[in-house]
Amino acid sequence: MTRSAELIEALAAQVATHLSGGLSRVAALADELAYEVEPEALLPVCRTLRDAAGLEFQMLMDLAGVDYLHHGLSEWQTQSATHSGFSRGRQARSAAPDAMQPRRFGVAYQLLSIKNNQRLRLTVRCADTAEPVVDSVTDVWASANWFEREAFDLFGIIFRGHPDLRRILTDYGFIGHPFRKDFPLIGNVEVRYDPEKRRVVYQPVSIVPRVLVPKVIRQDNRYDPALRDAPAPRQGPQS
Repeated sequence: MTRSAELIEALAAQVATHLSGGLSRVAALADELAYEVEPEALLPVCRTLRDAAGLEFQMLMDLAGVDYLHHGLSEWQTQSATHSGFSRGRQARSAAPDAMQPRRFGVAYQLLSIKNNQRLRLTVRCADTAEPVVDSVTDVWASANWFEREAFDLFGIIFRGHPDLRRILTDYGFIGHPFRKDFPLIGNVEVRYDPEKRRVVYQPVSIVPRVLVPKVIRQDNRYDPALRDAPAPRQGPQS
């Protein structure tokens, strides 16, 4: 076992000591530690992760919304497209995504222990897809304030108990949440300057939809290894 793996397992043992049964470990890369917690246990678990000796995750580095609508769905079924570059999931499934699938939305928290120089990722899934709600952690980590506003704006996730939950990136009157995977690529409305009204006005989007295609790897002599790796021809002296 490598030194990094030993540190990860030692941290996992500390988490199990303080939070046995409070959260479940999920698959992650070899040098990462990730857990999932149920919504009703989020705040107690976060406080323990912040305050318990040996854990002491004093800093919330990042918080992001997650849309699992296409999770596990392989988009492209062609022979000439790069699978790793255009697949959204690790395991392919044939069923079409359901916009109202249970627990579609989630939140991921990236935690840092400055004292112990350790990191941990915590995720929670919203119980209701129609109205995704999860408790705000602003009372645990003050840095969550703007992060939660961003997730509310882009994903429509409501953070219960947030002191000032309003949009932060999109404009006033914006319709929808642009990071949801079923949000139209061309949007719902567009803006333009009206010289008669002397202000910016909203109107139905006028962009014509087009089909997006994956990158195709073509056979081209420019990428022939024999040509690409060959030394450049030596030029004679200039007269």
